[in-house]
Amino acid sequence: METGVITHDRERAWPGYTLYCESWEDPRRSPDGKGEILLVDMDGQIVHRWYVETALQSFCRLLPDGDLLYPTRDRSDIAKAGVRRLDPQSNVLWWYHCRIDHDYQVFDDGHMLLHTIRDHMWPQLGRGLKRCPYMVEIDVNQELLWEWHGEHHLEELEALLSADAWDQVRTRIHEEFVFDWAHNNTLQIIPPNATWEKTRGEGDERFRPGNIVFSYRSLDVIGVIDRGSSEIVWAWGPGVIDGQHKPHMLPNGNIMLFDNGTLRGFSRVIEVDPLAVENEDNGIVWEYRAQDPTDFFSPYISGGQRLPNGDTLICEGNKAHLFEVTRAGEIVWDFVNPYRKEGALGSIYRCLRYSPEYCRPLLDRI
Repeated sequence: METGVITHDRERAWPGYTLYCESWEDPRRSPDGKGEILLVDMDGQIVHRWYVETALQSFCRLLPDGDLLYPTRDRSDIAKAGVRRLDPQSNVLWWYHCRIDHDYQVFDDGHMLLHTIRDHMWPQLGRGLKRCPYMVEIDVNQELLWEWHGEHHLEELEALLSADAWDQVRTRIHEEFVFDWAHNNTLQIIPPNATWEKTRGEGDERFRPGNIVFSYRSLDVIGVIDRGSSEIVWAWGPGVIDGQHKPHMLPNGNIMLFDNGTLRGFSRVIEVDPLAVENEDNGIVWEYRAQDPTDFFSPYISGGQRLPNGDTLICEGNKAHLFEVTRAGEIVWDFVNPYRKEGALGSIYRCLRYSPEYCRPLLDRI
């Protein structure tokens, strides 16, 4: 497969820098004993790289001052698991030890919302050990401010789903995914959005900014948590989506997600009107899939990002393939990671595109 930048329509692609990393279980398997996080320009040239000595199995985030956050998942070394802040020279400035899992968000005041996991017994889910979603908010001094336990909210989920959808969920929990029953892979803080503006006058608090979008991949369920009450207030997905990643609410009030199609055999990126789907409407207002659907398929990981020009940056994770598509589905930037390192898994969990202005503090420090 050709690597590097394969397509670049300079007139239509949204210019910026793309941040990503190969997945690593143990960078000590590489020749230099380190993993890499890369920032590349639109020509696919490395603008900056960070080096790490721990696992890299999720995604990184560039901060406004040029520092970087990255998570280390516990499936490698639990003693080193957590979230780290690096300066541009890869020095660790801050570390919070936790079983970080898949996603995290940063507030303007420096507080962090982290998705982690807890393994314990919960009879409502069946016999034996269960892996459960666990969200926490911490301040800059690492004090615990808020927590949420997914296993406490099963009745809310049942009430929100149709009888057929709940039957599918119950089968998944008790027969197919008896340990990792939820496998939440998303934690998004809802931004100001048009759906909230449309419904707030009716007393509808579900899509209020500050609430949380989650994604139970094992159950084909996405949903919304009311931050104030901690209740699940909206849920959807069984029978329509399949092994999804990164659902997130856009400013227009729709929810975009990478629908992996793990069992279906092809992937797609869809944008869904959350009010339409609850009325048993299809609700899909935009969709990207390949002309031959099986040409675009990542059965795991992956995600999408809506760019300021209306295009969508897509990470087809298992192929380390990043590409930008227009609303009409035309590819205007196409990139396959050419910077493979010995010992890496070869996949990319997610990527993020940043504007040149946002990256200026980093570029001024290197």
